[in-house]
Amino acid sequence: MSNLENARCEACHADAPQVSDDELKELMREIPEWTPVTNDGVMMLQREFKFKNFKQAMAFTNRVGDLAEEEKHHPELLTEWGKVTVTWWTHSINGLHKNDFIMAAKTDGALEA
Repeated sequence: MSNLENARCEACHADAPQVSDDELKELMREIPEWTPVTNDGVMMLQREFKFKNFKQAMAFTNRVGDLAEEEKHHPELLTEWGKVTVTWWTHSINGLHKNDFIMAAKTDGALEA
């Protein structure tokens, strides 16, 4: 379990700072399966999870949804047969905040649940 997985999200406002390039490199070490992606000029974290069937994919989606509600930080979730793509970013700052890395780590933990 990473330090990020044990952390809690903080309230984030439009003037909150995005992670710096140095912070990005450091935080990525704790979630090596995730990939920083840019979509419409917004940096996000994304990971694809594979499952044996739709039922397992849906159960994982629901676990991630429950985590999102607990932390009040919500991802984009694409659930397909045998696959879930999870994308985290902070909407209010149009980019990555430490909260996104915390939630990526928690998402990894939901895989083991």
